[in-house]
Amino acid sequence: MEPLTAGAIAIGTVIATKALEKTGEKVGETLWNKTGEFLVTLKKHSPHTVVAIEKVLSQPLDYGKAVLEVESAAKANPEVNQAVQELVAQAEANPPLNLAQVLQDIAQALKSQSPQNQTWISTIEKIVNFAQRDINIQNQNISI
Repeated sequence: MEPLTAGAIAIGTVIATKALEKTGEKVGETLWNKTGEFLVTLKKHSPHTVVAIEKVLSQPLDYGKAVLEVESAAKANPEVNQAVQELVAQAEANPPLNLAQVLQDIAQALKSQSPQNQTWISTIEKIVNFAQRDINIQNQNISI
């Protein structure tokens, strides 16, 4: 998965997990652990980004800047890249119930704040596709 897309999904997963935690809902232990590992790893390389992500429920996050910072940290450090990939894989396997909505919010924010270039458009489309797949997975789980 491309670093921009993976970074956006990783950020979305952290935000979704934090939102569920705040409302007292449970998140799978493995997803919870991968979220924590991602934040610890990212904090070593981009502490200001982690602080901004952790405050997202109380103050707005500049999604474009956060995604670019996660992408930059992932490109520069294999440990961050691995943490991002593991978190995205876990989110894909066991998405938090609110992940699709959070990813759609991020995609909408990126669309409104990003210059109209092909890289951002492609990233936004991939985020929306991931969110749509998440919705379909959840609907299948509910109907079983």
